[in-house]
Amino acid sequence: MRALLSNYFLGAKMQLRKVAIGLVVIASLSTLTACGAGESAASRNIKKVTDGAETEVTNDTSALKLRGFLVVAQPDGSAVLVGTIINENPTPELILGVSVNNVLAQITTGLLEITDKVPMIFEGDSANAKAVLPGLNVKAGSTIEISFFFKTAGIVTVKAIVRDKRDTYAGVTA
Repeated sequence: MRALLSNYFLGAKMQLRKVAIGLVVIASLSTLTACGAGESAASRNIKKVTDGAETEVTNDTSALKLRGFLVVAQPDGSAVLVGTIINENPTPELILGVSVNNVLAQITTGLLEITDKVPMIFEGDSANAKAVLPGLNVKAGSTIEISFFFKTAGIVTVKAIVRDKRDTYAGVTA
């Protein structure tokens, strides 16, 4: 009888040891796969996914978002503006002009008014506006200042990059 009880407890001990080892392995795997930087890791909080400049103007009278702005240099020395302006205010905003490095853009669009329902999109498949900067003569890779002149929001300036006319921007033409 004693041998039978000894074998029973030895088997229970072995079973308990196997369970304990399994739990330790599972706990260590979950610890090893966790992010050491925690909830506020820099890679977790990335919001900007383009190389274009972005800014927001939010005050009592304006609620504008400028997204993905950059300039595409053209072979003839001109440049073309790329980006989107979103008006989140129910009151329409009027764009009076755009300049890059103090060169005024020639804006071509049906309306210069930006409503809360229709963003102003410069270039791309959904474009409803075009801004060409004749004689800007900028080189790809350089940084420029784009100034937007709005009736209500005033002057909004962003620093943006100049891209060359290739890859994603190969179809951008003056």
